[in-house]
Amino acid sequence: MAGVVEAQNRQARPGPLPQPRGPPPTARSREPIDREKTCPLLLRVFTKVGGHHPAEDFAVRGKEPKDEVQIYTWKDATLRELTDLVKEVSQEARKRDAKLSFAFVYPDKNGRFVVRPVGMTYSHGNGRRLDDAKTLAELGFQIGDYLSVAIL
Repeated sequence: MAGVVEAQNRQARPGPLPQPRGPPPTARSREPIDREKTCPLLLRVFTKVGGHHPAEDFAVRGKEPKDEVQIYTWKDATLRELTDLVKEVSQEARKRDAKLSFAFVYPDKNGRFVVRPVGMTYSHGNGRRLDDAKTLAELGFQIGDYLSVAIL
């Protein structure tokens, strides 16, 4: 009987409100994440030299682009951290003059995938560029989004 009451109580609670898409608010607070106690998320990263993959490349589940890198990270990871990880697996990203453009890929309300650019870094940046310190959370990343990285 107690199990039934507990189940009813769980169902009666409203779930978390969905976060709106689009540009994040400018005054978003940086909440530190304890990486020792917080489980990382799986970030599926798709790299391409010359530009981002078109949204149509993600339309069929299971047939995403082949150049995937899976990274376990946290929402407080910066674009500089992600740049360094991409450089470990991509020869083109290691070039001195390489620029990396980041975009989130996610389905819109109609189920069609959207590629939304969120920032750019330089391969050999000094960490003081405008987008280097931006975190996934500040940019509006939601768990389940893909990350497209164009190596320019």
